[in-house]
Amino acid sequence: MKLILTRQYFTYGTNGVLCYEGKELCKTIELPWHNNQRRISCIPEGQYRIRKRYSAKFKWHLEVMNVRNRDLILLHPANDAMQELNGCIAPVSVLTGEGKGNQSRIAFERLKSFVFHYLEKGFTVELTILKQQL
Repeated sequence: MKLILTRQYFTYGTNGVLCYEGKELCKTIELPWHNNQRRISCIPEGQYRIRKRYSAKFKWHLEVMNVRNRDLILLHPANDAMQELNGCIAPVSVLTGEGKGNQSRIAFERLKSFVFHYLEKGFTVELTILKQQL
């Protein structure tokens, strides 16, 4: 299973659209690009694997694996990248500004159910992150 995240970079955040087979699953927000620095930057463009992960804070969620010089890059709910993210990716229903969105929990639960379905059937889930071509 291949997910494609197409991003736009801004001063105060990174906005994206996450798709499967050309169909939008959700929008995304992330921190702005700061050369892949921990806790203050979105992750580099590239290909990654996604796995299920559990933590006390986020319960069941998704983790982006094998990010160069980074760890614990999660997909979890957040509506304001600068206030709520430390390098992770947050699904949102609506983009409202640079690195900002609404109804993240709704978008996250929908995405989680969709991806977990494939993972539980034994599929490998790959995430490709690309810059939006204007």
